[in-house]
Amino acid sequence: MNEHVRLTAWVRGRVQGVGFRWFTRANALEIGDLVGFALNLDDGRVQVVAEGPSENCHRLLDWLRSGDTPGRVDGVTEIWGTPRGGYDGFAVR
Repeated sequence: MNEHVRLTAWVRGRVQGVGFRWFTRANALEIGDLVGFALNLDDGRVQVVAEGPSENCHRLLDWLRSGDTPGRVDGVTEIWGTPRGGYDGFAVR
């Protein structure tokens, strides 16, 4: 069974001002069945929250770490949890 989970990831590197959030949204939509958001943080990181099937969240995390992202990713820290709901689609904030 592919349980639903919540992925929260913080992406470090040159990830602001390069379209990173928009590409993250596009990939989440392409993977499908994911809701959440991508948000620029004041410290230069991007926070990504995705809720959906575990396999789909892992695919998004793999993409964040793949090197196929805009800019330059120096590292990704993630935590996993239970979905909280309340999202309508996948947003850029």
